[in-house]
This record gives sequence, structure tokens and C-alpha cells, in this order.
Amino acid sequence: MNASHDDQDGLEPRVGPAPKDDPDFHPYHHPAAGWGAAKSVTRVLVRERALVDGPRAIMRMNHENVGFDCPGCAWPDDTKGLHLDICENGIKHVTWEMTGKRVGPEFFAAHSVTELSGWSDFDLEDQGRLTEPMVYDPESDHYVPISWHDAFELAGRTLRELDSPHQASYYTSGRLGNEATFLYQLMARELGTNNLPDCSNMCHEASGRALQASLGTGKGTVDLKDWETTDALFIMGVNAASNAPRMLTALAEAHRRGAQIVHINPLVEAAATRTIVPHDFLDMATFHSTRTSTLNIQPRIGGDMALLRGMAKAVLEQAKADPKALDRSFIDRHTANFEEYKALCEATSWEEIEHQSGVERDDILKVARVYRDADRSIVSWCLGVSQHEHGVDTVREIVNVLLLRGNLGREGAGPSPVRGHSNVQGNRTCGIDHRPSEEFLDRLAAACRIDPPREHGLDTVGTIEAMHRGDVKVFVGMGGNFALAAPDTPYTYEALRSCELTVQVSTKLNRSHLVHGRQALILPCLGRTEKDHQRHGVQSTSVEDSMSMVHLSVGMKRPASRHLLSEPAIIAGIARAALPESRTPWEWYIEDYDRIRDTMEEALDGFEDFNRRVRLPLGFRIKQPARELVFLTPSGRAEFSTAPLPDVVPAPGTLALGTMRSHDQWNTTIYSDNDRYRGIKNLRTLVFMNKDDMRERGLSEFDPVDIVSTAKDGSTRSLAGYLAIPYDIPRGSAAGYMPEMNVLCALCDYSTQSDQPLMKHVKVTITAAT
Repeated sequence: MNASHDDQDGLEPRVGPAPKDDPDFHPYHHPAAGWGAAKSVTRVLVRERALVDGPRAIMRMNHENVGFDCPGCAWPDDTKGLHLDICENGIKHVTWEMTGKRVGPEFFAAHSVTELSGWSDFDLEDQGRLTEPMVYDPESDHYVPISWHDAFELAGRTLRELDSPHQASYYTSGRLGNEATFLYQLMARELGTNNLPDCSNMCHEASGRALQASLGTGKGTVDLKDWETTDALFIMGVNAASNAPRMLTALAEAHRRGAQIVHINPLVEAAATRTIVPHDFLDMATFHSTRTSTLNIQPRIGGDMALLRGMAKAVLEQAKADPKALDRSFIDRHTANFEEYKALCEATSWEEIEHQSGVERDDILKVARVYRDADRSIVSWCLGVSQHEHGVDTVREIVNVLLLRGNLGREGAGPSPVRGHSNVQGNRTCGIDHRPSEEFLDRLAAACRIDPPREHGLDTVGTIEAMHRGDVKVFVGMGGNFALAAPDTPYTYEALRSCELTVQVSTKLNRSHLVHGRQALILPCLGRTEKDHQRHGVQSTSVEDSMSMVHLSVGMKRPASRHLLSEPAIIAGIARAALPESRTPWEWYIEDYDRIRDTMEEALDGFEDFNRRVRLPLGFRIKQPARELVFLTPSGRAEFSTAPLPDVVPAPGTLALGTMRSHDQWNTTIYSDNDRYRGIKNLRTLVFMNKDDMRERGLSEFDPVDIVSTAKDGSTRSLAGYLAIPYDIPRGSAAGYMPEMNVLCALCDYSTQSDQPLMKHVKVTITAAT
């Protein structure tokens, strides 16, 4: 990969492993999951030498109150207490963490940071688990051992000596448990800042803001039982087979009982065809697959909002002849601004809807007919909807459509965002929010006896900009791989290298340890699968899934090293060093996490009687006022929005490019250069294109191409030598893999509605390679 930018220094040559064979492409026509997943899991268990611990982990993963929560996606655990509620990618994630390989002082003594910077990201993570804290030595260009006491003192002293608490920023990925999350935000706020960026700033920020504006809650209102009883499911912008594979079970069960399942996505993904669910042993034995869709619709990239507007327009037109097409009783009693929305739909022409959506009117009417005929409907969506300039408006349009037929506040109906990482929703619930409400801060102040700052802090984009300017001097990364996950890769690298200190709390070596500040710490933590021994015994942590269920997670395996600390213990250690006079009982909290939960009960709405309820079978569900038709909006009602349709049609000669993950990938962790469900082998530096767009540019399959993006400010970024792959994708649209393509998304290309980077709508030109 070659990247054109003002500063190319530090850009790694590749992300995945070096391909052993030539690239290959054959469209995938088999069921999702099934024997393909079983073979893949077997290969992973053999590669990681986890033929004993791996099966043991599989039998404990996602088991209520006796097992550990999958560190992968946030799909909820089965309501039936299913004993094999697992998936291929979850097993990959667990075995990747449980590897027997180790990265200790000997490894760092043998390899300088400069040398490691030339390694692939796969090779970095493949070295195994980090074993003890390390500090960067600039004289030797190596990481060297440091004691936990000295590591905490270095971090604490640097934080104490800042001119302002706002010169530090505290990032978290989505796997941090609720208890550690609460302590983390408490530390930041006691230090005096709301600089709490998180991965949600890059993925579902638009969803939370839209739902808050429309319904008064930043979360979906449905649970898994609703999925089991709905008449129609509308799945938008989701690659479920790779990103939320356990959804396949829900889709298969819905199809078996006769529910309609409409997938809306520029690419027809494997999850939108058919599946063999691995724990259906008879289906596995007989190779019997079940359909996972009844209709597939392919809008252009960014065309979802226009498609939804078309659905609403069709329902409103039908209501003129059939009053039952609308739920007027619900609309009159529980909503505001309906007449304005109705007038907007009537004023939006079908020609404009077809043009912006890229979908013909007849196909939109098919979707609308499914919606009209269903008594109860759920709309579910992921990043294909949210990572756009108009992401907030699109999610609000989803709510508009649901409100038309009263699909809220009753079983089997409502909005259902699909969150990504395992506890990203819990992170936000427990305080990781750079824009906290006054109500939250008031409760936190009373429960924790602190005076939290009231001004809003920095999100992810704001943090990168501030580091680049020198306004943020300390960056703390609680999990994740920030350097690789963020947009505008060279700019992000420069920003991190401008810091006085970077602190990375991690389980494995990754790019963020090599793109560091003038001082740098690597603080290794326990994994989700490992036992957390504290003074009062083995501890459990809690997590919140996509549907607001909170349950316990208990590790099962001996820690990878006796030097590892838990995430709560690491946070408490930094906090005590940075706040030596703090009245917060940091050490006392770590002795027994029940004590943290008791304080959380006081501080957090919905966590009443926390310690008892979290130990109930399957845990408990955080109350959702909108589900009970209680709307915490200015009007006290669910509010229709009236945003105009955005212009998403690419200018002549340009394409709209969306970045995505491959199947053999979880976030920035790459397991191989294959993408089974899209038919790709031994290749990641590719771009999927419509055949007619390729023909127009004189391109054939596997032709090398140059990709140039143009940002809002007119600046350009480029990738050279990528291979063009013909794919079933609408004209004017293209797609490729993150994190390699993150370089194309300029930091200034973020939504003015949500501040999210526009990862799913990068404006590019693609030409034959020069």
C-alpha cells in the first residue's frame, strides 16, 4: 500500500499477513455459517494450539452468570439460555486472546520500535499476549521493563503537571467492562475534564443523537423477545454474517415462523441469503439451510434516507384509500409534527426519491407493502446507515417510518440499532460521554462526592485535532488500536507523536504502541477470558449488550502472566498516582467490585439494586422510557423530523466509497487476507466496483487502480496499486477494507450532525494505475 500525504513516515506496508498464494476471487454462493464456519473454527483452534482450552472456552462463552461474555460483538445472549450461543468470529476472537504465545521483555529487547514499525499488523498481534508493563526508552529506541508502581507514578506525575486537565484525553474501545468504565470516567472527571472520546464517536454516535432527539432515549427500544415475535424485520446497512453472526439464528427463526425479512444494503451480503446455524445439529448433518431474507434491496451508498422517505410516501398515499394504513390513534396521542412530516413527504417527488436512493419506484413499493402488511415491524441498522453526513437525519427517518404505524411501545416493534464491540453501549451508559447531561453530572457528584466539570469535552475527531495542535499532551487509550482505527492515518500518526505521553492499556502488541508520544507506556491487562483475582476473591464484571441487557462475565482461564492487572486495577493505580489527595477509595473499590457496583447504583439511572439484579438468570434490562411510551423530549411526545433529502449522487466521474471489514477480521484485528463470504482469497488491497463503472474506466478483474479521495477542504489523499474486483454493487458506489482505506478519509470529513468520520461516504476517483 502506498499513501500520498504530506508525511508518509510510519505508514505500515500492510495490515494482514503476507499472502502465500496469488489473489483469487470467486463469488460466494453457499449458506452463511454452517460447515464453512466449522472448518474455519477448526483451523483457528489448530493454529492457536487451543485444542483443549478452545473447546472449554466455547462451552463457557455467553453462559448466564457462570461464563464470560464474548469479547467480540454486542449481540444479546439467547433468551432461552442456549448452551452454544456462539459464532465463528466470537471463537476466533477468544482463541486469539487465549494464545499461548507471549511478548515479554526479551522480545522488546530483541526488536526496536523502528524495526517493529515495519512489521505487518497481523505479525505484531500474532506475537501473542503482553506480559508486563513496559516504558519507551528513546535512547535505545526499545521498550524496556518498568514496575507497576513506577508506571503509575510516571502517568500520574505527567497528569499532575499539566497546565490544564483538558490537556489530557481518555479514549476507550468498546470492550471495557461497566465497572472499569465507571472508574475511568470518574478518574477523568475528578481530574477535571470531560475529554472522554470513544469508539462510538466513530460508529453509532449518529444513532444515539437521532434516537435522543426523536424519542428521548439514545438507545433502541426492542429486545430479543421482540425479534422472536415481530412480523417484519428491516435490516439496513448491516453485514450480519461477519459483524453480528449470532443474528443469523434470529433471522433463520424469523423466516421459519413466516416473518418477512427485508435486507437493505448496497451489497447483498451472505447473511441476506441463507444460513445453516451451527447449533442446529440436524441441519448441519443434513446440510439443510434456511433462508434469511424474503427481499433484498440495494440502494446506492447514502441512499437509505431517500428509500425510507419513499416507504413513508407510499404508506401515506395508501392511507388516502385505506385509513388503516396509518395508526392515527397512536399518531394523535403520542407524536408531534406529523402534519409537517406528511406535507414534506407529499412534496418530495418520486423522481427525486428514485434518483437519490438509486432504487426504482416499484422496488420501493415492494418494501412499503411489506411494511404496510405487517402488524409489528422492527427496523435494525448499523454503520452503513450512521457513517454519513446525514446519518442523524437517516436514523430519525427510520423513527418517522416506525411512528406512522405505531411501531413503538409494543411487543415485536421498534428501532433496533446493532452495536459493534461487546460493551460499547455499556461504556456510554456508565459515563463515557464527552457531552454529559447535567442530570448525569448531578448524580455523579452526589454519589462520588466530587465536583465534575460541566463544559463539554473532546470527542475522537476533536482529540486528534487537539493533539495535532499540541493542546492535548497526554493520550490514554483504554483498549483498542486507536492509531489504526481512526481516520486520516498519517494525520492521526502525527497527532499521537506530538503528545508528551501516550498510555496504552492492551492485551496484545499493536500499531498504537509504535506510534507513540515522546514518552510511552504499555500497560498489559487481563483478557475477558481470564480469572480476575482480587483481595476478596475472583471478581466478575458486567456488560450491556445491544438491547440494554446487563449481565455478569466471569473469566475461566489462568492469566497469561502473573504480572497482569485488571482494567479496574490499572485505572485505580493511575488515578491514585494522579490524585494523591483524592477521597475516592480507589484501592477499596478494587478489593471487591461489588463496592463499585454499589456506587454505580447511586450514580446511574436504571442500575437500582444492581448487585442483586445482575446476578439474576440472564441479568436485567435497563429501563427504556420510550418503550413504555414515555418520551423525554421537549414536547413530551415522539417527534417526527422534517429534514430534506440530501444529495448523495456522485458527481460525474466520481464514486462514493464505503469502508468495511472483511469476514476474517474484527475491527482492526486481521486474522487472514481472506474474505470467505465475498469470495476473496489472499487479498486485502482491493476495491469492489460495479461492472459498468469498471467498463467505463477500461478496467477488468484484478486490474491495478489508483484511488484518489477529495476532502471537503479540497485536499486529496491516495492509494496506489489496488486491484479492481467486479461486484454486485450499485453504479456510482465502491467499497474496500478498513483500516487500510482509512487513509482516504480526511479528518475534516466528518458529519456536521454527529461529528462522525464519513467512513461510509468517501468521494473518490478511480483510474487505471499509472
